[in-house]
Amino acid sequence: MGMPDAIRGRATIVDVAREAQVSTATVDRVLNGRRGVRTITVEKVLRAARRLDYLPGEEAFRPSAGRIVDLGAAHARTYDFVLPAGSNTFMNELAERIGELKVELAPLPVSGRVHFIEGFNPEVLANALRRIGRDSMGIAFVALEHPFVREAVRDLVEQGVSVVTLVSDLSGSKRSGYVGVDNRAAGRTAGLLLGRFIGPRPGKIAMIAGSLSYRGHEEREMGFLHIISEAYPDLDIVGLREGQDDPERNYAQTRGLLKQYPDLMGVYNIGAGAAGVGIALRESGRGDHVCFVGHELTSDTRSLVVEGVMDAAIAQNPRREAIDACRMLMNVQAGREANAGIVPPRIEIYVRENLP
Repeated sequence: MGMPDAIRGRATIVDVAREAQVSTATVDRVLNGRRGVRTITVEKVLRAARRLDYLPGEEAFRPSAGRIVDLGAAHARTYDFVLPAGSNTFMNELAERIGELKVELAPLPVSGRVHFIEGFNPEVLANALRRIGRDSMGIAFVALEHPFVREAVRDLVEQGVSVVTLVSDLSGSKRSGYVGVDNRAAGRTAGLLLGRFIGPRPGKIAMIAGSLSYRGHEEREMGFLHIISEAYPDLDIVGLREGQDDPERNYAQTRGLLKQYPDLMGVYNIGAGAAGVGIALRESGRGDHVCFVGHELTSDTRSLVVEGVMDAAIAQNPRREAIDACRMLMNVQAGREANAGIVPPRIEIYVRENLP
């Protein structure tokens, strides 16, 4: 049956569930990219969501006013994803999920193209964005907080290229939207876990960041500091060290902390490179005594959590974020609000007993 135009765009998750003849819980799992749903059911839910305009449909490929878009014979569309290169296992997993977008978003003819660039150099990132933008239908990228990057985004938007930030946002920029968790809340969550695990006793804790050039890492630090100050004033934060998301640097930083502070009670790893922290804790023989909280559920962190060296991993869903970045770019190019039909991703907490 057709649907009145007045109702289009107002669908809810309940409407999608009714249309697909599944439960609202199943719809939630599909739209949030969680596992455990059969492929045929996923396809049924996505078709229902598109029919109800809950997801961008074919009209998302229509050019927005004032811009000429070559859609090609099959309306094929490829978006560009700019990610930091290196040993960051979460970024590598995100790249894999981007490579699966053509299948994930079928029957929509959408795919993703990944560009790895030096992760901590704003000038390199800005130049890469301008270069990629010369021949791009839309760009999603992990932002560095820097005027060079902000200006590159402004130039791209003025040229008609849609831009969204991914995982880490860019303040004061002309980007259309941000796809990722609330990093300040993620930092507060880490502080809450560390404080609860350590318990009501005084002691020293430390932080290791990837780079505070990432707004996401800076926001995690702010959230962590605030909740420790508010709720756990007896915990003394003895310093913040940058490990550049590199396991070897994190290993050296953790070894130094353990040597300098024999009574260290906790470590919060703000970025990637958790393997280095874990190896240092294991080698020191203090893995059972130092509480270790970090981010993302990857092959490295999963092993550390199973082993008991890492107490908790605060994660986000790379599959969901890759899909939502495409949906956001399609929304912008269809003249919709960037966040139309997109639910902000949830922060997920994993410990040894609930690993998927």
